[in-house]
Amino acid sequence: MSIVTTAVIEPLLPDEAGAELPQRTLRPLGKPSRRRPKLAYGILAVAGALAIATAQMLLSILSTQSSFQIADLTSQQQQLTWQKQILYDEVAGLSSPQYLAANAAALGMVINEAPSYLRLSDGAILGTSQAAADGSSVDALGRGLVSNSLVTDTPLVTDPDATITGVQSTATDDTTETATPPALTDGLPTPDTH
Repeated sequence: MSIVTTAVIEPLLPDEAGAELPQRTLRPLGKPSRRRPKLAYGILAVAGALAIATAQMLLSILSTQSSFQIADLTSQQQQLTWQKQILYDEVAGLSSPQYLAANAAALGMVINEAPSYLRLSDGAILGTSQAAADGSSVDALGRGLVSNSLVTDTPLVTDPDATITGVQSTATDDTTETATPPALTDGLPTPDTH
């Protein structure tokens, strides 16, 4: 850093009385005094930088920790969604007509082939009004045309060891075979064409 010194030189004019003015002398200005930086300012600057770095690290750690918590909560939500779907399927199976009919048959209920109806407007009974026969024409415990896979292993109300497929009534034959497709030995079957 350089210090520029300037001096103003005024011309010496003779006095009106004719006397000359005393001569002026020029002298350079001295060096400005430099103050030393105080130690407190340096310590404050370093402490501020350390505080900013510490705060940044803490915020980084907290954001990383919260991202792991979000990932945990997302996986828990997925597990709960799967459990909800499983429970929904179980409720759908337990409220299915096949399961209700199988439980009714296990409790001794039969389907009346000549039902009677009550007309609410006048209280009249419509129909033959006969008691149901001892046997039902519909076999609720037997295999239907379309089985309900949601309740095949669900125990019945009256017997915890019995299921819809595990208890067979006398109307069905135990020698029924299920049709299986033919085995593929030489690749995919192709139709015979002319």
